[in-house]
Amino acid sequence: MLTVILMGVGFLFTLIGVFMNMNDDHFITRFLSNFLVDSFFFFSIGLGALFFLALQYATETGWYATVKRVIEGLTGYLPYGILTMVIVLLTLTFMHGDHIYIWMNPDYYSESGHHYDKIIAGKRPYLNEIFFWIRTIAYLGIYYMFYLGFKKRSLEEDRVGGTDIHFRNYRKGALFLVFFAVFSSTSTWDWIMSIDVHWFSTLFGWYVFAGMWCTTMTVLVILVLYLKKQGYLPKVNDSHIHDIGKWTFATSFLWSYMFFSQFMLIWYANIPEEATYFITRIEEFKVLYFGMFFVNFAFPMLILMSRDAKRNARILTLVGILIIAGHWTDVWIMISGGSLGANAHIGWMEIGMALLFAGVFIRIVLTKLTKAPLTPVNHPFLDESIHHDI
Repeated sequence: MLTVILMGVGFLFTLIGVFMNMNDDHFITRFLSNFLVDSFFFFSIGLGALFFLALQYATETGWYATVKRVIEGLTGYLPYGILTMVIVLLTLTFMHGDHIYIWMNPDYYSESGHHYDKIIAGKRPYLNEIFFWIRTIAYLGIYYMFYLGFKKRSLEEDRVGGTDIHFRNYRKGALFLVFFAVFSSTSTWDWIMSIDVHWFSTLFGWYVFAGMWCTTMTVLVILVLYLKKQGYLPKVNDSHIHDIGKWTFATSFLWSYMFFSQFMLIWYANIPEEATYFITRIEEFKVLYFGMFFVNFAFPMLILMSRDAKRNARILTLVGILIIAGHWTDVWIMISGGSLGANAHIGWMEIGMALLFAGVFIRIVLTKLTKAPLTPVNHPFLDESIHHDI
């Protein structure tokens, strides 16, 4: 019922936003920006879950076995997230990036173009459509390959048991982390940072990754709490909830550290070509920008500090919803702030498309969770996880 309501309300709000703004000069840019925002945001949750799953394999973690299938349920959105990313990026490529990726427009890198830009032309060896798509296909293809492999071996482990599959997952998990260490940064350079084509930050990839990880852990804890309330996870105890709550708390601090490090270094150096990114965000979205930071940093710090709070379903759910909204706002500011600048604002269309994507995301994840037992049958660390107590 929730997914139907979210999709229905989201579709209605999106239609209202479209009809109210279709005569606006910036309508197409705004629509495509929102499409990219929501495509990337929900894709990143599925990818963050795949990363977290691989991390548990590579570190041979024991406590997580009882929530393993919930993590895998979140990774189940990945194929659909890949599809939406391909659709929006193909659309922008065929439009020569006029509305978002101006570096795709020959007018900016051709010396005969009316808007020739020496900086954009200098970046052509890296920022060109062919190399962009080679990298994008590599990112998405490798992510999808690892997703299929982990899914297949997880189901096989239920049937076969033993430790052979566990050690295969251990090796594959470590290998995935090697690819992810590179791709998680370079993909955000391509898909998000290149929107502000004159600007760059060596911390940007890590900053986006930290937001992705924090959002994933927040969604995971809310989903586990929901399933447990419905009686589907009898083996999950307060210690498991506490551990996921600690991950939410820790990754919130990681994101906050990345935010401060990137902002402080550029502000202190005060180099115009670096500071321009923050000048735009602060001048045009001051309340949203610093409000987003306050929500994503202060709420977890002040509310989730205690042990009891990380075991309280109501507190975790409330703070989790605020964190998810805060990180969605962060992605919106990164993308729309670069593509629209002062013309960007959150209205019917932005809220509607976010709710529509959220409804589809929840429906897909819940459906994926019905495809296998919610508690793994033959996981070698299952007994350890069942008796997990901290």
